[in-house]
Amino acid sequence: MIVRQAIIRHGRRLATPSLPPLSRPFASTTDDISNIQTSLDRSLQQTHSLEALMQNMTAEPIPPIDNETHATPPAYTEYQQVADSYSALQRQKAMTSHLGTTLTPHYQPHTLLTNPPSPSEITLPLLLASQSHLGHSTSLWNPANSRYIFGIRSGIHIISLDVTAAHLRRACKIVRAVAERGGIILFVGTRKGQDRCVVKAGQLARGCHLFERWTPGSITNGHQILGRCKMRVVDEFDRPIPGYESELLERPALKPDLVVCLNPLENWVMLHECGLHGIPTIGVIDTDADPTWVTYPIPANDDSLRCVQLIAGVLGRAGEEGQKRRAEKARSGEVTYQPEGFEVKALETGVRTGGDRSAIHHAGGSG
Repeated sequence: MIVRQAIIRHGRRLATPSLPPLSRPFASTTDDISNIQTSLDRSLQQTHSLEALMQNMTAEPIPPIDNETHATPPAYTEYQQVADSYSALQRQKAMTSHLGTTLTPHYQPHTLLTNPPSPSEITLPLLLASQSHLGHSTSLWNPANSRYIFGIRSGIHIISLDVTAAHLRRACKIVRAVAERGGIILFVGTRKGQDRCVVKAGQLARGCHLFERWTPGSITNGHQILGRCKMRVVDEFDRPIPGYESELLERPALKPDLVVCLNPLENWVMLHECGLHGIPTIGVIDTDADPTWVTYPIPANDDSLRCVQLIAGVLGRAGEEGQKRRAEKARSGEVTYQPEGFEVKALETGVRTGGDRSAIHHAGGSG
C-alpha cells in the first residue's frame, strides 16, 4: 500500500513538464547601442582588411573609406592615379620577385651578329654551339680533308674543333696584319642568310663586302668591269686629299689585298681569278670542298648559318683590331703603307699627308 502511494506521487511529478526559468524581460537601451557600435566597428575593420587585400592583388588602387562618414573620397586626379599605379606595380614586383627560377648565363645565337666575339674569345664550346663540327655524308667527302676529320657518327663526318680553332686563329692574324698595313679586305658570302654577317664584317674591318653573285672577270678584266668605279686619295687618317682627280683617271681598277669567302663551292670562279693574280684567300672549307682552292682554309660547317656568322664576326673583329693599330701608329707619325708608282704632290691647302706617303681606296668601300 505504501509503495503504491509513492509510485502515484512520483508519477505525477514525472508527468508534469518542467517549465523553463523566466528570462529577463528586455535588455537596456545602452547595451543595444554598444552592440550596434561593436558590430559596425567589426564590419569597418573587415572592410579595411578587404581593401588592403585588393590593393595587393590589383594594379589599380581603390580609394579608402572614411572612418567617420563611411563614404569614399572624390576620384583621384590623373597624376595621382599614375603615381598610385606605379606604387602598386612596385609592391607587386616586390611580392613576386622571389618566384620562379633564376636564369644562368646561356648561349644566345643572335649575339653572333649584333656583337661578334673577338679572336681571343674563340673557345671549343662556342664552336660546338655554333654547329661547326658537323660535316657532310661520308659518301660526299673530299679525301683532301682527311686531316681535318675527327671521326664518323651516323654516317656523317665530324670535323675536329681543335683544328678549326687553330686555323681560325691563324686567319685572324692574317686579317689583322692586312688591316694594319692598310690593305683592302673583301668579304664574300652569296648564300641566303649570309648578307647581314658579311656586311657586319665589312663594316668592322673597314673593308668591302659582296653578298650577291660574283661577276666573272671582276679581277682578270677589272679595267672593263670596274673601270668606272670612283677612287679617291686619302692620308694616313683616311681623310680625302684633293688635287689628284686627273691622275686617278689613268690608274687601273683596284684589286683586293685579301679575300674572305664564306661559301667557296659557289664562288670557285672568284677563287680562280684570285689565284691567277696572286691574291691570298681565306675560305670556310666543309668536308665536301677542296681545301686547295683557298690559301688559308678554315675547316668548318659552311651550311650552318651560326657557324658562318661566328667566323665572319671573328674575322671582322680581327680587322677592327688591325685598323685600330694602324690609327695608333698614324697618330704617332708612323705610316704602315705606301702605294707603288704614285707620286705625292705638295698641296697648297696644307693637308697633312704624313711626308711622302698616302693611299688610294674606293670611295664606296663595298662591293
